[in-house]
Amino acid sequence: MGVILSFVISFAFSFVGTIPPGTLNLSIIQLGLDKKIRTAWRFGIAASIVEYPYAWLAVKFEYLITSSPLITENIQLITAIVMLTVGVLTLWTANKPSELGEKFKDSGFRRGILLGILNPLALPFWVGTTAYLRGQHWIDLSTTLNLHAYLLGASLGALAVFMLFAYLAQRIISEFQQGDRVKKIPGYILLALGSYAFVRYLVLSFL
Repeated sequence: MGVILSFVISFAFSFVGTIPPGTLNLSIIQLGLDKKIRTAWRFGIAASIVEYPYAWLAVKFEYLITSSPLITENIQLITAIVMLTVGVLTLWTANKPSELGEKFKDSGFRRGILLGILNPLALPFWVGTTAYLRGQHWIDLSTTLNLHAYLLGASLGALAVFMLFAYLAQRIISEFQQGDRVKKIPGYILLALGSYAFVRYLVLSFL
């Protein structure tokens, strides 16, 4: 029973936690808008695989991570840099497609692995989630089976959101059929979120 509960709870929290706009789900929305569902599947699977070790690190080093000023103070800056970079690349490849840019966009698995590793929000999210769930006594990760059920739930919850977004984006582009402007939306959102995170980091640094 503990194994199933660990899986269901982590799946639910991963699903909900992946919904807010970020580098991964906006990138997969881009693939949906481009009607590249096979590439989206490869991207989603790769990004979900990365979620597994991030959740494992959060479980194993929860106290160490939360007590590290280097991580807690700079997560906002890391988030801003990653979002701004991916946003610029998204708009740049949309305006001036190059052979390298097209290969990167079409290489779903490698792109998913890279952006999954660079995702700055995964580790603090799972640290906070794991600490909360343990504090509420909703999960017991003392056994290997329970731990890996929890990690599997984290990966599959993220994958479910990624593919849901990809199919919804494909449906939207099929309905509206005005390619270029719609396809640039994820890039603009990433630039806005990255700018917000960067400004917030600067404000907090000077307070």
